[in-house]
Amino acid sequence: MSGEMSSGRPPPDPPPHLAARHRLLWRWRRNPLRRPTDRLQGWVALGLLLTIPVLAAFAMFGVGDTAYRHYRATAERQARALHHTAAALVHDAPGHPEPGSEEARKTRYRVTVRYTDRAGRARTGETEVLPGLSAGTPVYVWAGPDGTLAEPPMATEEIRSRAMGWALLAFLAVALTGAAAYGAVALALQRRNLADWDARWAETARH
Repeated sequence: MSGEMSSGRPPPDPPPHLAARHRLLWRWRRNPLRRPTDRLQGWVALGLLLTIPVLAAFAMFGVGDTAYRHYRATAERQARALHHTAAALVHDAPGHPEPGSEEARKTRYRVTVRYTDRAGRARTGETEVLPGLSAGTPVYVWAGPDGTLAEPPMATEEIRSRAMGWALLAFLAVALTGAAAYGAVALALQRRNLADWDARWAETARH
């Protein structure tokens, strides 16, 4: 008798990675306790494990490319519809409490500017400018077809960021759909196993 048996101590547990592998593969191993539903659930899990990453990658690239083309076309339409023109500050922009700081370089203040629309009419409107600019400082603004100031067309970085966001959402949607599908199959098989278990117990009680 071994030392472990003589000492009365149970054998040590297998390493975690071996235990996880055993739980993953037991549905395919021959054993008297394995039910047909266990094998079916294992094949469903394997099929989803092999197909979901591929489908998610296709969805990610497809949706990302479609979104990029859409936002690119939108930016081009915006650029054609808008009018990029010079303007001048009507009054001084507020100064930042910490001039020259990183926060000051990112801060923008809304001030009134004077500009000319496509029809040649003098207009005024509000736009965001850097802190501390004095009255009369020239800036460039975007004006819409009606002459009012508008947001600039989407930049390339913004287009890429939005497209990547949609691509990530598509990837997650496919992955979550696969997980939900496996959960639904597992729940259905579990209910079937419980019903079969109840039926066998009822038959045993009758005998």
